[in-house]
Amino acid sequence: MRAMQQDNERQELYARVLGYVQGVGFRQFVMHHATALGLRGYVRNLADGSVEVLAQGPRFALERLLTLLHRGPSAAEVHEVRIDWRQPSEPFSGFHIRW
Repeated sequence: MRAMQQDNERQELYARVLGYVQGVGFRQFVMHHATALGLRGYVRNLADGSVEVLAQGPRFALERLLTLLHRGPSAAEVHEVRIDWRQPSEPFSGFHIRW
């Protein structure tokens, strides 16, 4: 029963996606899928060429998003996804692209 409760509790996934991930529609790809999965949070480009994703929601939805981050849109080349599972930080309303 506890495992099922954990799946439904709000959790937070922090990810940095490395590779050829800027200028290829990666942020829009993440926003589309995160919104469809009912997640909240943001995605943004970082100065080092990586993409940062912070998403909150049920664990199963976050794991699905993580699978998609490894793939990315067709024009992207994902080399690595660094992740950190966290307790939810600030509350978000919806999922957004940050600049």
